[in-house]
Amino acid sequence: MGFPINRIIGKTMPAITPHETAEHPVEGFRSVALPAHPTRPFRVYLPTDYQPKYAYPLVVLFHADGECEEHAARLVPLLSRRNYIALCLRGPVNRSTRSDGRPAFGWAALPDRGARAALAYTATEYNVHPARVFLLGVAEGATAALRFGHALGALRSRRGQRLAAAGVVALNGTLPKGRVPVRDLRVLIGHGSANPVVPLAEARRGADRLTAAGAVVRLTRYATSRRVHADMLRDANRWIMTQVADTADTKD
Repeated sequence: MGFPINRIIGKTMPAITPHETAEHPVEGFRSVALPAHPTRPFRVYLPTDYQPKYAYPLVVLFHADGECEEHAARLVPLLSRRNYIALCLRGPVNRSTRSDGRPAFGWAALPDRGARAALAYTATEYNVHPARVFLLGVAEGATAALRFGHALGALRSRRGQRLAAAGVVALNGTLPKGRVPVRDLRVLIGHGSANPVVPLAEARRGADRLTAAGAVVRLTRYATSRRVHADMLRDANRWIMTQVADTADTKD
């Protein structure tokens, strides 16, 4: 993948010193651009009091259509500052520029090489538990998250172990209508009862399709519209940690 551009963002984060190594990284956000995919920068978050010897769950975030990795990064502190390494991806489809001046991107129908390269980088650079990779998608990003789940088996952690999707969180999302390999996959759907783009009834039909395909689905509705409510992220954190506890017997 080559040597990436890697910098810490945020006013409160100290700069990387020449003595910093991958074994003792500084907690907080990093912005990374891999030479093979220069137009697909991504953000990596290391939790508070990051312990390099502990294999952390990894949460991979897929933004909504018309947004970018920075919008996904804003959700991470609301999800948890301590529990996970987080990877915030940028979609491959250029949607020009938003009214606020930020770049806008969307997702292709299939998982792409840029997203795979970002995940491979994160899983080899940091201590990611191979059986505790969770995919979190917002709006159109929910479909991308579900489709990306079955592609993880081709990627490995820093210890050479194959990665596996432990669960998917779909928030106010559009869910796949075609066939997606989701057998035994655990899925949490959080949906606004007043969502004007994807009605709650459509989210329920999507949940039924996933259940029929063999997924273990939980759907929770919230008194909100298309906005990602803080309660969604709080419940997502609890749900993910429940799945982590269920895999406690997996060897680190």
